[in-house]
Amino acid sequence: MDEQRKTPRRRVLKAGTIDVGGGAIDCRVRNVSEAGAALDVVSPLYIPDRFTLYVPSDQIKRACRVIWRKDGRIGVSFD
Repeated sequence: MDEQRKTPRRRVLKAGTIDVGGGAIDCRVRNVSEAGAALDVVSPLYIPDRFTLYVPSDQIKRACRVIWRKDGRIGVSFD
């Protein structure tokens, strides 16, 4: 199967926080690229379409847009 992504992914397993304007939802970053990431969440249904992802171990804050939702995982692109 050919890779369809514009930028290669790196597998990671890091704690993250989804900032939803005053509230926060814990997540796990499963893989990341320059363009986006896959996040494990308890329920993808309650995640807004746009949010800020914070990864404390890397001191990264990125504005995100949800591209897909499946079971306990969401795929985001970085704005």
